[in-house]
Amino acid sequence: MSASVYQRFSLDQRAEHALTLVTFVVLAATGLPQKYVAANWADTMIRLMGGIEITRLIHHFAAVLLMLEVVYHIVSMGYRLFVRRVRFTMLPGLSDVSDAVSAFLFNLGLRKAPPQGGRYTFVEKAEYWAFVWGAVVMVITGFMMWNPIATAQLLPGQYIPAAKAAHGGEAVLAVLAIILWHLYHVHLREFNKSMFTGTMSEREMIEEHPLELADIKAGMAQPVVLPLEIKKRRQAYFPVAGVLAAVLLVGVYRFVTFEKTAIDTVQRVSNVSAYAPLTPTPLPTPRPSPTPSQAQLLPVWDGNIGLLLGQKCGDCHGVIAGLDFSSYAQAMKGGTNGPVILPGNPDGSLIVEKQSKKHPGQLSDAELSVLKAWIAAGAPEK
Repeated sequence: MSASVYQRFSLDQRAEHALTLVTFVVLAATGLPQKYVAANWADTMIRLMGGIEITRLIHHFAAVLLMLEVVYHIVSMGYRLFVRRVRFTMLPGLSDVSDAVSAFLFNLGLRKAPPQGGRYTFVEKAEYWAFVWGAVVMVITGFMMWNPIATAQLLPGQYIPAAKAAHGGEAVLAVLAIILWHLYHVHLREFNKSMFTGTMSEREMIEEHPLELADIKAGMAQPVVLPLEIKKRRQAYFPVAGVLAAVLLVGVYRFVTFEKTAIDTVQRVSNVSAYAPLTPTPLPTPRPSPTPSQAQLLPVWDGNIGLLLGQKCGDCHGVIAGLDFSSYAQAMKGGTNGPVILPGNPDGSLIVEKQSKKHPGQLSDAELSVLKAWIAAGAPEK
């Protein structure tokens, strides 16, 4: 290595970083659209990826790939620490707290010089341990979502939607951390190419890692380990590492194949429109009161609009959205999201907006026309 260029990352470390980068991007690109599936951009992305089934398949594949990369990282890190006797300089300490405070004061102009970094700065340590924490959260919540039946046997059912919320929230936090924190410190403030080239110039070392540079020049950066000692440690480490890797790989396999849910076991039905029932009674039993025929339907509430909405909307939305069409006063009150009928404004009424699209309990064109006319007339009760 030239005196002006210093080795920073080995080839396997750079390959590890590249694999992590790819899997992270794929997970974010396939996971966030599922979290915000109601948004137009999310729907577009899912369609471009081939639909929700393909999107989930890609997401699961990337998740398994990331777990395998974590297994490799644990085994390789153990090799460096035990066999090569590399110092675990990624461990945080009180000096990192002091460096963070110093950097904060420097950025405010209250300190003349930034803190001096060693092998890894407090910024790099924060990113590493944030990734470790995020991986733990994602694996635990991912297992609960991937295996809901097993989860419900061990924990209350509320843990499954809680796991979904935590999984999605951690994903958003991770993406924001990469955009706001990592991109700034590594690419915008000054483009750090060491993870791609594996090396840093002496000028970069002086600016980013002056304490490590001093150790390198003093011959104290890495301990001297004799080849015979390395051979003995390899003989001791490889069997242990093999057992550890096997246990972790079995854990990944069980993660993926722990249970078969209804999605996997129920025979698929082709040529079925959205929301089509797979059971004879998917919706609540209709109310016995008859719906007015199209010939009898008038733009008034009593005996007409009230019966129509109660029959086609009330059974489902009374549970889902808190809507009550049993009386005029309750109908005008609306549901959990506020009023759905705005007298005199059919185009602004949520019920018209929903019924103008494909919707369960779809009104016919004639029924929708009468509903609009009733709202336009001020939605009278009598």
